[in-house]
Amino acid sequence: MQTVQHWVDRIRAGEVRALARAISTIEDGRPEARELLKALFPFSGKARVIGMTGAPGAGKSTLVDQMARDYRRQERTVGIIAVDPTSPYTGGAILGDRIRMQSHHADPGIYIRSMATRGNLGGLARTTTDAATVLDAAGKDIVLIETVGVGQDEIDIVRLADVTVVILVPGMGDDVQTIKAGIMEIADIFVINKSDREGADRVEREIRSMQSLAVRADKWTPTIVKTVASEGKGVAEPSAEEEDQQLAGTPDRDAARFPAGPAPERTHAGRRDQPAGSGHCRAPPRPVFIGRGNCGQL
Repeated sequence: MQTVQHWVDRIRAGEVRALARAISTIEDGRPEARELLKALFPFSGKARVIGMTGAPGAGKSTLVDQMARDYRRQERTVGIIAVDPTSPYTGGAILGDRIRMQSHHADPGIYIRSMATRGNLGGLARTTTDAATVLDAAGKDIVLIETVGVGQDEIDIVRLADVTVVILVPGMGDDVQTIKAGIMEIADIFVINKSDREGADRVEREIRSMQSLAVRADKWTPTIVKTVASEGKGVAEPSAEEEDQQLAGTPDRDAARFPAGPAPERTHAGRRDQPAGSGHCRAPPRPVFIGRGNCGQL
């Protein structure tokens, strides 16, 4: 039986089988999972973690597919975690998100992992954070995390991602929906997908109206990007805006984001990391609109 250190060395060397087995071990909660995560954690903190969230049918998978293609043109390695819902009746899950990403199956620079929620609420699976740590330690430059189709209050992605992209589509509600608390508050970037449809300009106006009502504590105004992911139109813009948003993450901005106390120490990629432990959370919740959670508290 291989030692944990040998396993870590194989993951760090980019062996796909070792990487897949590591994530399966973590998902299954096997005894060696905790030691493996502790060994991998010192190698994490360099990847940029981008959360992609939105309602069912917003085009998250197609946009993730196109963004991964754009990052590969930049010669960056990409890890993708696609979370699918588990049936409350059968306990099974159709891991369908990866079907839209089949064009990458022969690309060694992209690793795609599907996960089922297994009844976990909030938009992510219970072990999504730990899986992201494994991909980070494996040397991926970008980690894209696609949540399940979410509602207004499923915002766990904000605890994990460096940059949160909220994907909207025309025709999914009026201006009252736009000003409600929850998912509309967590965006670092808004993407209006399927923007070739009628109503896209109205969605943009409603978002700008919402932004005019209040200024975020960190002074960041989320950018609005229009895309037609199925045709590849505008898909490079979220990547470019994500770069700008990441560069804007200064210590002063962190201090505004975490008013309950000092901002955690920044790493090479500018992410707020915590030592390995239960949950291995990357960032405490933003106290402005998130209550007590596994990663921290108000």
